[in-house]
Amino acid sequence: MFKITHFPQTDFQFNNFRVIDGSMKDMLKKFNTTETWIDVETLANLKGVSKRAIRLSFNSKNSNYEAKIENGKGGHLYKIRLSSIEEDLQIKYIHEYYDTLSTTNNIIELHNFEPKAEKIISFKQRELALAKYDLIKIWENYRLEQKQKGISKKVADKEFLTTYNTGLLYSKIFNVLGNISIGALYRWKMLLDKNPDWTVLVGNYNYTANGCYRTSLNENEIKIFLNILLSPNKFSIGRAISLTQYILKEKNAENIPTEVTFRRYAKWYKANNLDKWTLARDGMKALKDKVEPYIVRDISMLEVGQVLIADGHTLNFQVINPFTGRPSRATLIGFLDWKSGGLVGYDIMLEENTQNIANALRNAILNMDKVPEYVYQDNGRAFKSKFFNGDSKFEELGFTGVYQKLGITPVYATPYNARAKVIERFFLDFQESFEKLMPSYIGTSIDNKPAYMNRNEKLHKQIHSQKANFVPTIEQALILIKEWLKFKHSQPCPNNRNKTIAQMLATIQKQNIDESQLDDLMMDTVVKHIGRNGIRFLKADYFNDALYGIRGKCVVKYNLNDLSYIKIYSMKGEFLCRADRVTATHPLAHLLGDVKDIEDYKQKIRKQKQLQNKTIKAVKEHFSLEDIDLIKSKLIDAEISKEELIIEQPAIEKQEVKKEKTKQPENYVQNRKRPIFKDNYERYEWHMKNGCIGNEDRQWLSEYIRSEEFKIIYEK
Repeated sequence: MFKITHFPQTDFQFNNFRVIDGSMKDMLKKFNTTETWIDVETLANLKGVSKRAIRLSFNSKNSNYEAKIENGKGGHLYKIRLSSIEEDLQIKYIHEYYDTLSTTNNIIELHNFEPKAEKIISFKQRELALAKYDLIKIWENYRLEQKQKGISKKVADKEFLTTYNTGLLYSKIFNVLGNISIGALYRWKMLLDKNPDWTVLVGNYNYTANGCYRTSLNENEIKIFLNILLSPNKFSIGRAISLTQYILKEKNAENIPTEVTFRRYAKWYKANNLDKWTLARDGMKALKDKVEPYIVRDISMLEVGQVLIADGHTLNFQVINPFTGRPSRATLIGFLDWKSGGLVGYDIMLEENTQNIANALRNAILNMDKVPEYVYQDNGRAFKSKFFNGDSKFEELGFTGVYQKLGITPVYATPYNARAKVIERFFLDFQESFEKLMPSYIGTSIDNKPAYMNRNEKLHKQIHSQKANFVPTIEQALILIKEWLKFKHSQPCPNNRNKTIAQMLATIQKQNIDESQLDDLMMDTVVKHIGRNGIRFLKADYFNDALYGIRGKCVVKYNLNDLSYIKIYSMKGEFLCRADRVTATHPLAHLLGDVKDIEDYKQKIRKQKQLQNKTIKAVKEHFSLEDIDLIKSKLIDAEISKEELIIEQPAIEKQEVKKEKTKQPENYVQNRKRPIFKDNYERYEWHMKNGCIGNEDRQWLSEYIRSEEFKIIYEK
């Protein structure tokens, strides 16, 4: 620690040290500045300018620097007499390069001194530092020997330095250090006097004592350079340098730094300010993903099947679109068990929708035979839809979301936070070890697409079209993924290297999941109107006898993977029925259709009559049986009379209008249009459409309606 004394005339601050008591000249007298020479680099650092600027100042008329030229290892070296530079720079030099002026009268004290950070010493730095250390010890011994002979330090130092710079006496050290100056010996000795550890002699050309980069760039040059370098447009370092040099030239700047100087500063800035570099050039997401520290999770605290991680992955190979028949990209929805790292449930869809996600979750639950406690999933719209989380309106009607019904707690990942989703690493492995094996692989981006997709690659296009032009369907892709998962799950578990993924999954505690109940929970809901033909949904009709005679709103539950049926609930949540999809009937089933078409037509006619009979029976409690029979007989007679009017009345009216035409015989229609009937059912159906030709037909129809065959087909 240096001694502080007080001089009444002067009190000033300079770079963390204070000179007190006396004048600058009094202090400088304590040190022989006249016999001290410093190199260009040292003076440049003291002034905060480039070495080139110092050399150019030698030729200036206003320069008072006293310089000389010495022969160095790399050629001629400029030396400047310390006494010829500015007095404040002399003080700064003494402060930075010397520990003390004398052993008895110290006048300098350092304030707020920060110890140097631990440095990583390279082999070259180690070699240089040890050579300096050896040379200082030899020099000190030489001084001591000459002092005993009565020779002054000044003369001894000059003789020692001259002898050393010849390279003959200490050749090994000279081969490492080359020519040196007396000032360098003084600086190294000062460092060792402070700390006898040789590591203090390790060169520190990049950093000053306060941790800033030691560069010849001034503040203005650094500001312009960083404004370009940190642009979100992400200029390359070389382009930023050329633009900076151009701007400085346009501003008539002198002594424009070289490209090497800028590049060294850019390298240092990026290494020591990576957070600023990343945020400015790449944005907040890159800062979080590349720079910010991450939380290390202890996966051992989880149970297998307890937490699933869900996310979607755009497939990098094409599949056949079932609607268009053309190749297209699809999305894989996956549910990954966090503990084991195994993909337990998945589904492929052309676009992200809740039903496919529900199907993937269903597969995960069935494969594990367990309902997870938590699902850690993406922040997308499909995952956050009312299908999973419920809807307040439907809660009043007795409906809640799937997660609530299953007892699952959803946890949503932070948007654009890839590190929070472990499944991202799985998809990366899936891409490298599975997708690239697919013949329809198209790459992850335009830059890394296969060669056959590039222009003018005729050879690759030919090879691909002949040997690898296979595009799987969605069903085929699912089968291939299933086979690949056998390989994947045979690999060591990422959270337990002593077991495979399959072995970890085998430890799940089974819950004996009821598949039918699960399917019911996974169905989506929508409000629809009940019409004459049941419910119109997705361009199809769904009907059940329970909907006959009902009008109004209802709640429909459906599964997009199986649209052969839907489930109907009242608006109060009461189950009404299961409605099957209504199929269209052949318009001329008996004439142009096959056996199935005819049977389908019969069944639908039978169903209509059954519903009609149901309605008649329902009102019997309001009428007597005699009244019902009377009504029924009158309905039949009225139906027959109506048929007669349809066939015969227009012919009579036509005769009255045009009397010149001759009346056709009774069997005219029969002979020309009546088909040959295979059975009574066909004849009855024909009369219902075309009417009766004559009394014979009317009598036959009246008897057939009262027959047992008619009752079996149309009344039951």
